[in-house]
Amino acid sequence: MSVVSGSGACRMTLGTLASRYGYELVPPSSEGVTVTSLADEVDSVIPGSLYVPAGSVNMERLEHAAMRGAYAALVPQALRGAVDRLSMPLVLGECDDARLAAMAQELTGAKTLAMFACYGEEAGQVQRQVEQLSEFLHVLGNPVGVISAADTQSLEQYIGLHYPLGVLDVQRVLSVCAEDGANAVIVSMDERTLRRGALHAVGLDVFGVDDVPDSRLREVCAAACDRYGCVMDERGKAVGRTAESDALARQADEGEHGGSWEVLSLAIAMAMAAGVRRANIRSALRVSRELS
Repeated sequence: MSVVSGSGACRMTLGTLASRYGYELVPPSSEGVTVTSLADEVDSVIPGSLYVPAGSVNMERLEHAAMRGAYAALVPQALRGAVDRLSMPLVLGECDDARLAAMAQELTGAKTLAMFACYGEEAGQVQRQVEQLSEFLHVLGNPVGVISAADTQSLEQYIGLHYPLGVLDVQRVLSVCAEDGANAVIVSMDERTLRRGALHAVGLDVFGVDDVPDSRLREVCAAACDRYGCVMDERGKAVGRTAESDALARQADEGEHGGSWEVLSLAIAMAMAAGVRRANIRSALRVSRELS
């Protein structure tokens, strides 16, 4: 279900949309209409939605969206004449994933979350890294959300979604995580989980990947960000396992789990990159060992 709803304090008028993104309203008098959600599929439209069709659009889909309670639709200029047959105004202009993500982020008013991304060529390995990092951050005392085709959740709440996820799906999860009190979200950066461009308007804090030379970490991160639409500024960290994280993971694992220390090592390296102190790492490893 590709829909993002606004928080109680965040609403968006068509006039605001038009002025901020250079859109045209038909009729112009609809500038005061307030939308409370964004939907890119007809079946996801709820009363108050701005319908932003994914892919091509026709009159039948627009009429269906209006019947489901859409307050307006964002469509190309070529559909200007459709307003005469609809019971809702039209917002005329183009909308790519970057704009859609920005609108969703503005509508939800979600707080900034620390964003971790696990990346790799083998989906099963990436999933193990996501699970290990989630467990490790939890032991460190961080309320965590996870975005993964295997298991998307906000703290202990599982979120039912259809994969791979699009822009609105991701923004919806981030909004739920923020409302639930999470302070970090871990993303499984793979094709099963995400569509191309799904992470627009998402800034990564830590990007983790295994078996990549240090000299290529930024290059691999840049390619992944280009594919999925996210950004990482100069404060972000692209990391792999380090000698220090390997040593800590080996010591904690004690050779009992058939090589799982490598997955743990990457989680340790990512936590360190986020600023977690070595003493806290050791304490978390001790707690985790006792719990297991």
